Amino acid sequence: MTHATRTLAAVAASTLALSCLSVQANERPGQGVKVQPLKSSIAEETFQTLLVVKALEQLGYDVQPIKEVEYPTAHLAIGNGDATFIASHWNPLHADYYKNAGGDAKLYRKGVYSDNAAQGYLIDKKTADAYKITNVEQLKDPKIAKLFDADGDGKADLTGCNPGWGCEAMIEHHLDAYKLRDTVTHQQGTYSALIANTITRYKAGHPILYYAWTPYWVSNVLQPGKDVVWLEVPFSSAPGAQKDVDTKLPNGKNYGFVVNKQHIVANKAWAEQNPAAAKLFEVMQVPVGDINAQNHMMNQGQNKPADIERHVNGWIKAHQSTFDGWLQQARAAAR
Repeated sequence: MTHATRTLAAVAASTLALSCLSVQANERPGQGVKVQPLKSSIAEETFQTLLVVKALEQLGYDVQPIKEVEYPTAHLAIGNGDATFIASHWNPLHADYYKNAGGDAKLYRKGVYSDNAAQGYLIDKKTADAYKITNVEQLKDPKIAKLFDADGDGKADLTGCNPGWGCEAMIEHHLDAYKLRDTVTHQQGTYSALIANTITRYKAGHPILYYAWTPYWVSNVLQPGKDVVWLEVPFSSAPGAQKDVDTKLPNGKNYGFVVNKQHIVANKAWAEQNPAAAKLFEVMQVPVGDINAQNHMMNQGQNKPADIERHVNGWIKAHQSTFDGWLQQARAAAR
């Protein structure tokens, strides 16, 4: 081999190596970049969080194990740069957490991950029909409230919301706004345990009063319209950053809570340095019905980490072109 031939061969090999590195960089723009995902104590949020993790890993990001903290702490940690993202930011329910963590100046929130997240107060249909109960305001009547008394103190027991979730502040505000303090007790603790007890009471034929949201498995077990009914509120009223929000729906019904959108919220500085991930967070979208269905499987006993991993992989396989489309847009944003 002549010197010239050797030189050409070396140049060709070098060009090929650079080309391979370039392809790898395009395919895995997050190579070597650490990501710290957060989620709340709601086990069912693992599904939507893990789906984001899987997509980030495909982009080359070094994703750390998911850390569990409640929403107020999660927003502050992300705003301060101590964590990267949360995949279950509710808007506007978490408006105060978003604002307190620095708002748009410190947090990145683009696109809608899951839409039409409803929430509100429900009672069993049998009691609703028998006593013509349609509005929480009727619980001001001690006789009506006593129907839902589970502990014998004469007051209605409302299965409520964990401190730190955001919904508990709304419920507490409503108890004052609708003058229900004297007749209704907001039962708080571990929601999963409280709602399990509520369902047991329902199955035993007792009246029930509870707060619930979608996406979550409860609506698969106690189906609105069939087993239970939503209660309306007399007027819109909300605390903090949501105080001027009108909770009336387009159909004229008012359940006291605006229908929320769920977003992936990330640290803004990190998102600006990682356009591939930023684009991914913006374009990912999962139907609320798919999350409900997976949550229901968890409630039926498929709730171990291996089960959730299987559910996520199954969802990706069933929606492969959608998933690949997200990655394609993410990679294009990094070029």
